[in-house]
Amino acid sequence: MQTLATQDYIVFLCYFILIVGYGVWIYKKKKKEETSSKDYFLAEGSLTWWAIGASLIASNISAEQFIGMSGSGFKMGLAIATYEWMAAFTLIIVAVFFIPVYLKNKIFTMPQYLNQRYNSNVAMIMAVFWLLLYVLVNLTSILYLGALAISSISGLDITLCMIFLAFFAVMITLGGMKVIGYTDVIQVFFLILGGLGTTYLALNLVAEEFGTTGVINGFNLMTTEANDHFHMIFEKSNPNYMDLPGLSVLIGGMLIINLNYWGCNQYITQRALGADLKTARNGILFAAFLKLLMPIIVVLPGIAAFVLYQNGHFGTEMLQDGTVNPDRAYPVLLNLLPVGLKGLSFAALTAAIVASLAGKANSIATIFTLDIYKTKLNVDADEKKLVSIGKKAIVVAMLIAVVVAPFLGIDKKGGFQYIQEYTGFVSPGVFAMFILGFFWKKTTSNAALFATIGGFLMSLAFKFMPAVVDLSFLHSTGFAVPNADGVFEIPFIDRMGFVFLICIVGMYAISMHETARGVKTNGLEIDRTMFKMSPGFTVGMLVVLFLIAVFYTIFW
Repeated sequence: MQTLATQDYIVFLCYFILIVGYGVWIYKKKKKEETSSKDYFLAEGSLTWWAIGASLIASNISAEQFIGMSGSGFKMGLAIATYEWMAAFTLIIVAVFFIPVYLKNKIFTMPQYLNQRYNSNVAMIMAVFWLLLYVLVNLTSILYLGALAISSISGLDITLCMIFLAFFAVMITLGGMKVIGYTDVIQVFFLILGGLGTTYLALNLVAEEFGTTGVINGFNLMTTEANDHFHMIFEKSNPNYMDLPGLSVLIGGMLIINLNYWGCNQYITQRALGADLKTARNGILFAAFLKLLMPIIVVLPGIAAFVLYQNGHFGTEMLQDGTVNPDRAYPVLLNLLPVGLKGLSFAALTAAIVASLAGKANSIATIFTLDIYKTKLNVDADEKKLVSIGKKAIVVAMLIAVVVAPFLGIDKKGGFQYIQEYTGFVSPGVFAMFILGFFWKKTTSNAALFATIGGFLMSLAFKFMPAVVDLSFLHSTGFAVPNADGVFEIPFIDRMGFVFLICIVGMYAISMHETARGVKTNGLEIDRTMFKMSPGFTVGMLVVLFLIAVFYTIFW
């Protein structure tokens, strides 16, 4: 069993003391400035652009990226980086078009937006759904996957690792969004430094395997020895086409996944909703630049592990139940790190997990407190009471996650796939409801309900359709490919695109029918001046878009 050396524990202890100490200092410094529940949950006006950007990335990157994306890098190569590079593109869209709408209309939570734009029924349905999704899917998967990774590196019991991670996250979360936002800056520092250390080691190992040294040589050797792992767009003949179906990763369902995640997700947008437009936009732009960097940290190590495995390394370490498990790639590499650096990478992985747990728990508390407790359970609650309820919600949510996570089979599905599968059933309908609600004033509440409920049912229908309908006739179009059992399925990302389009058409038809009958709608306040960009932001945006184009051109 792998264990950490004393020096590794010292490095990790320094990280722990630094995070907790800085968090306590921020909490004491900001507490006397805290005047409302929105200040506690959203850090209203307190986060700088760099804190917002760092917090976005720290909350997004967790065990499912470090473990799951490295595993996907081992299995399918650089193509999995589309989740990161398309996220950078999506963040630009969110900064330009979504954030101005939220801030102009003083929207602080996603259910509040739905209540303001549609009605309280739509808002309450989605508030309950988001709570269930965040607690039973996101919080549990982050906690359990993180504990698995830490257990495999440290040798500690997995239950003990879950308790430690939950306790660490609660300590940060109870301080409110200010503490989360500013401690996330340090978390991102450790995340990137430790992650780059692991990538450096992996590329060096590849170079040494072929009788040379240096990360550049290691990278060049990887592109030669695993050339099939350096293509962003898959042909239909590629065995991984089911996961990343060709051009759909650019113009299809991948856009739905990212726009819903980055633009309609309380967990993410919460970081920017307490700031002014300039600060929020610059923070999101900073996050987009960091997303461009992430494949170096979370994908390249997996490809390096693949090259080393192909040359006779990690023979038994990569096996689970007699077969290769790609998700073992990153822990295997971490266990090769020298003493001290291993502790730093261990701290980086912990930082990613804890930051995501803290951000998720804060969003759970925000939705429960402001959109359920304050709206339905105690409409007269004062600000102090709301903050108290929020803190209790954090503790309860984390306890539920610790108890139920081991029983959900997360390790069997793979954390990244687990999250995508369950959120993907509702993402198309939710995004359709948001995007039409933003920019088309005629969208009605019944149309929104159709997208929410109908989108979910259609996603289920597309998922289980192959069990009753032979879809082989769609193979020539590229919309159906055989799975591992030879059954023709529509790839997950394409299913999301189809459901989204059906929801848009259905919402349009329902809204036109209802408005013709005189149904009134609650359009948002929008004017063209809201979307005007500063020169600095425009330059940064163009640089991000140029780099994305370069990456896809080189690795097409």
